Amino acid sequence: MAHTSALSKIILSFLKKYYSIKENNNCDLGEVKKVLIVRQHNQLGDMLASVSLFRAIKEKYPDSKLSLIVSPVNKAAVIKNKYIDSYFVFDKPKIFLPIRFIKFIRYLRQGFDVVIVPSTVSISFTSNLISRISKSRVRIGVESLDGKVNESSFFFDKRIKLDWRKEPDANVADFILDIVRPFGITTNDFSSNIAFDNDDLDTASDFVNKMGKDKQHRLIGIHVGAGKPQNKWSLNKYIKLVALLEKNYKCCFYITGSKFDKEELNYVKEKSKVTIHQYIDHSIPEVAALISISDLYITNDTGIMHVAGTTQTPQISLFGQTNPFNWAPYGKDKIFVRKSDLIDDIEAEDVFEICKLLLNKSDG
Repeated sequence: MAHTSALSKIILSFLKKYYSIKENNNCDLGEVKKVLIVRQHNQLGDMLASVSLFRAIKEKYPDSKLSLIVSPVNKAAVIKNKYIDSYFVFDKPKIFLPIRFIKFIRYLRQGFDVVIVPSTVSISFTSNLISRISKSRVRIGVESLDGKVNESSFFFDKRIKLDWRKEPDANVADFILDIVRPFGITTNDFSSNIAFDNDDLDTASDFVNKMGKDKQHRLIGIHVGAGKPQNKWSLNKYIKLVALLEKNYKCCFYITGSKFDKEELNYVKEKSKVTIHQYIDHSIPEVAALISISDLYITNDTGIMHVAGTTQTPQISLFGQTNPFNWAPYGKDKIFVRKSDLIDDIEAEDVFEICKLLLNKSDG
């Protein structure tokens, strides 16, 4: 471990000597026609929370072209995003394959007016290095995050101090704009966005038709998975909640997920006395399309929560350790529930009371 640390310091020292950029505190970016954002180091939810940044850039520079570096994990959030003009998928295991590497360098070297590396929960040396490799007139990045110094901030001529501690309950869609606010780039619209087309809606509608739903049924979706174990609400409580909804309303239920959620999905299917249809391994736009035609969606704090947050569908998001003020979706009828750091302190009855509020509201 000490050897690795020593080697890292040597590499960092070399890069600082030969690739350091002089800091420039001038907030005038000049004419901006091409912008590159490097956002390969975060997950799906982080990318969806970045939509406010994309929107702010387009509002400030409506004729600009916005390019994006994404990872294989978070590219699903931007495949059809209306603010993104082009994107490149940065896949670390494959990036040094000759043809892929040449394409990557060509993408970076096409020439940009500004490159931006946003940071919300972590600082990425790789993203910072990518910004330095790019051909750009201006480079904007983090000088420090929550007091932690960015050791590769020398790659940027515009260095911004970011600190959640100033407003600990700020939503990430608001906080992410702090990287560009000094340059007069901002927006009042913090909503996220996922575009889906008629094909996606057709796929969702076909699924609903096969469920046997009629006009009297409420279409209710649930998502029981999560990347972090502490973000997973009890499967038995989900099953109990579905039973409460079935008892009080005429419903059709579906569950979203992927092959990675197979164990949880099978458990819910086997233990529930209510039929719950499975919508598994669909694309993000197809999932968004299905949620958009639903009456209610209930989810753990995970990537799909942010997908649901892009729709107008009433939504209940369940939180444990994470601060919901930071990460819960914005919008009308978007409600979060949190009682403590333990997500299972939330009872099925707690969630059912909110379900009644939202479902009865739709009746009125």
